Amino acid sequence: MDQSVLKGKWSVVFFGYTYCPDYCPTTLTTLGKAMDQLGPKASDAQVLFISVDPERDSPAAMKSYISSRVFPKNIMGLTGTPAQVAQAAKAYGVYYQKQGTGSTYTMDHSVALYLMDPNGAFHGVIPDGPPDLDAKQISEAMSGA
Repeated sequence: MDQSVLKGKWSVVFFGYTYCPDYCPTTLTTLGKAMDQLGPKASDAQVLFISVDPERDSPAAMKSYISSRVFPKNIMGLTGTPAQVAQAAKAYGVYYQKQGTGSTYTMDHSVALYLMDPNGAFHGVIPDGPPDLDAKQISEAMSGA
């Protein structure tokens, strides 16, 4: 991923992985509802889901995962080499670490939502909350409140 993907839209950046049993699908479902609540403003926003598990999260796996009807319609799934993922995570101060071995390992990871402005600059962190609160915070940022 390079920063150009952030240009032109408000972006909610979230690091996770497709095999996540709880937080990732819950958060993406919440963001889907929040984006729906933004109404027309949602066309000026996007969600970037960046994998912290490049070993399993191929581009095809990411495409399949993010196609869930309850996830945001304006979502983009990003993955890369371990080095690229590490670089992106470092840029955002994201922690992640593989736990366990074999095909059933999990990934410990940070769960913050990073709101970036249309110039690609950091605007703030969206606290974990219900969809209406997420939508309000995104909307207020977009309105300059």
